[in-house]
Amino acid sequence: MNQRWRLIALWLLPVGMVIILSWQVFNSPGLSGKPSSDGTIVQPVNTAVSRMSYGRFLDYINAGRVTSVDIYDGGRNAVVEAVDPDLDNRVQKIRVDLPGLAPELVNKLKDEGISFDIHPPKTTSPGLGILGNLLFPLLLIGGLVLLARRSNSMPGGPGQAMQFGKTKARFAMEAETGVKFDDVAGVAEAKQDLQEVVTFLKTPERFTSVGAQIPKGVLLVGPPGTGKTLLAKAIAGEAGVPFFSLSGSEFVEMFVGVGASRVRDLFKRAKETSPCLIFIDEIDAVGRQRGAGIGGGNDEREQTLNQLLTEMDGFEGNSGIIIIAATNRPDVLDSALMRPGRFDRQVMVDAPDIKGRLSILKVHSKNKKLSNNLSLENIARRTPGFTGADLANLLNEAAILTARRRKESITLSEIDAAVDRIIAGMEGQPLTDGRSKRLIAYHEVGHALIGTLVKDHDPVQKVTVIPRGQAKGLTWFSPDDDQMLVSRAQLKARIMGALGGRAAEDVIFGREEVTTGAGGDIQQVASMARQMVTKFGMSDLGPVSLEGDSQEVFLGRDLMTRNDISDAISRQIDEKVRDMVKNCYEETRELVEKNREAMDNLVEILIEKETIDGDEFTEVLSKYTSIPTKERTIPLLND
Repeated sequence: MNQRWRLIALWLLPVGMVIILSWQVFNSPGLSGKPSSDGTIVQPVNTAVSRMSYGRFLDYINAGRVTSVDIYDGGRNAVVEAVDPDLDNRVQKIRVDLPGLAPELVNKLKDEGISFDIHPPKTTSPGLGILGNLLFPLLLIGGLVLLARRSNSMPGGPGQAMQFGKTKARFAMEAETGVKFDDVAGVAEAKQDLQEVVTFLKTPERFTSVGAQIPKGVLLVGPPGTGKTLLAKAIAGEAGVPFFSLSGSEFVEMFVGVGASRVRDLFKRAKETSPCLIFIDEIDAVGRQRGAGIGGGNDEREQTLNQLLTEMDGFEGNSGIIIIAATNRPDVLDSALMRPGRFDRQVMVDAPDIKGRLSILKVHSKNKKLSNNLSLENIARRTPGFTGADLANLLNEAAILTARRRKESITLSEIDAAVDRIIAGMEGQPLTDGRSKRLIAYHEVGHALIGTLVKDHDPVQKVTVIPRGQAKGLTWFSPDDDQMLVSRAQLKARIMGALGGRAAEDVIFGREEVTTGAGGDIQQVASMARQMVTKFGMSDLGPVSLEGDSQEVFLGRDLMTRNDISDAISRQIDEKVRDMVKNCYEETRELVEKNREAMDNLVEILIEKETIDGDEFTEVLSKYTSIPTKERTIPLLND
């Protein structure tokens, strides 16, 4: 009922303003009609048909053309009825601006026998004038008060801007996210740690009986797309306790002190509903290291972080409140935020292995119609390095492509096309047969040839000259398992495989005809060779780390870092990198020259078919040379 009256008052506010303005206008002196002495209505001055100067008015009086005069506004205006000779002597009302009510004019009108009437100005009482002047401001102030009350009683309405210090956290007494731990796959270790948190909330006596304390904070760390937010939804769905969720960027505003106020309000509401969970996504937006600003550290973000640190572990205890945060940049978080007592546990949510990918595919394929001969295990083997988000996107892209091709179920062809699109980009138009297509074919066959002939290289999966993304041709290599550790022989084989394209151009077309197509390959070669020398200790310089971690520069921490390597060591590093790449290139070029006949035949097949799979490539190459047996490590997928 109160809300209805507020809405009615807000609707009447502009209507009242219009009525007041109209009342003031129509009651102004000289604007309204007034009855004359004989009872007829005299029109206001503003309705006169034409105007006349005061001098011509006197001429009309002397000529006897004026029949009557009505004087208004204390002698400043007059409406004259006069005979106009230009209009066949018809009587016309004419407005005249008078210099004032002079006795000479009155006497002249009397002498000429002209009927005249003097209308006194209309006056209003002082009280009504004051009321009319004050009514508009009073209505305006009343409307603003109603708006302020409405903003306080309607969160999320147009008055939300007046509640800067209130938290923006979404709150649910029992978060029905629709996600349980059974719906999260590929992160078994993380699920085990988080299930203990849920158990602690449901049956705390099981832990307190042996002296265990509930953890205050759990930090989920991992690359994007690995399922950190999904795990938080699963915790909320499993716990059955009040749940607050928000992003780290929602704390910080342009106004100083707003972030700290929102942190206080968040924990105040959490204490009222404890035990409860608070989930902060992308906490690095507010939890970055303090002192990162140049010249001062009193900015809004640091004040917000200070308040968060105090609320998590300060003088006042927050028993029963568990904070779960997620980030993919733990290196930039403040050390005070990471210590025990604030975030007691750090749970790594990394990219899944082959078993994890298989379990993720089983979850995301429940609502997909797969072909009977399509094996999820084969998809899991062909997607090393894919995260949970990548695998979900893979099956979705395959389903879209299946519908576009008007098929009833997803087959291996759609899976391959979806993998190619995610890794390399959208498929372009095939190249016409010409010199460019032949050069690209030799380049890609060079990659595949070296990858097949070098023992420690990953096997070839597919070679194509169909453009994708920025690449005019592509060669895919598929490792048999998730390689956690890489040997020196494997790194050398990868360098040789990357140089295979340039070596093929050099051998077939000559040094003067090599193209820029190997630009990306050369960058990868330089990076791998430098890491072998400076990071992995795989050179004559010995097992010494000569460079720091290649992380992103964080302003305030890495701005003034100094180089501990001398100029002499830097020159030796450059020499070792050049020697390593030079030796690998010479070996690669020798392999290409020895297998020139096989390469020419494979190029002709590739130009004709545009795509050759790995088995066919190996079969053709085996007719010309012996292929080394590669050790394949096939992990068991049985649960």
